[in-house]
Amino acid sequence: MTSLSPGSADALLFDLGRVVLDIDFSKAIACWAGYAGLKPEAIVARYVRDEAYRLHEMGKISDADYFASLRSSLGIGISDAQFLEGWNAIFAGEMPDIAELLPRAAKRMPLYAFSNTNRPHVDYFSKEYADLLGHFRELYLSSSIGLRKPDAEAFDHVVAAMGVPANRIVFFDDLAENIEGARARGLTAVHVISPHDVGHALKALGI
Repeated sequence: MTSLSPGSADALLFDLGRVVLDIDFSKAIACWAGYAGLKPEAIVARYVRDEAYRLHEMGKISDADYFASLRSSLGIGISDAQFLEGWNAIFAGEMPDIAELLPRAAKRMPLYAFSNTNRPHVDYFSKEYADLLGHFRELYLSSSIGLRKPDAEAFDHVVAAMGVPANRIVFFDDLAENIEGARARGLTAVHVISPHDVGHALKALGI
């Protein structure tokens, strides 16, 4: 764990998936498999986060184009609406304790979110989790800013937009590559491996 102490941060920056919102991608696979008349394992074996996935997360290709690429790579002839249903089925609720931790932290310092995501997911979680996400002053979303973690320019963009020195920002993410990317740009980063890591870090910060 990164060394944190009271007074060592001026802002907190949170990834959303598996830090604030629980994600279960197997729900998407199960939904698509059901429509395609296949076993989920057949789809898992073919699913990759490819260039089309990256472009979709950066808002550079449409949902229809991304679903067309999935139709091809997965070899299934389901409709855009069926793809979308599975795509949005991945949200499995809030991470444990986060609904109590965010408002407490927000009383002490500004909270921001930085997530690699895509337009249909943004449309979905913005409505479904509006109350929880209301604790963030700003959401920096890859599909809106056209940049994604762990790229250096993505972190530089967010730090500049927040107006807080990088070394005074504590960043929470569940992926090692994003933690490394954040640290390379001068942020203090907490790797969220268990649901308790956010709470422990906030406690160390005196929150």
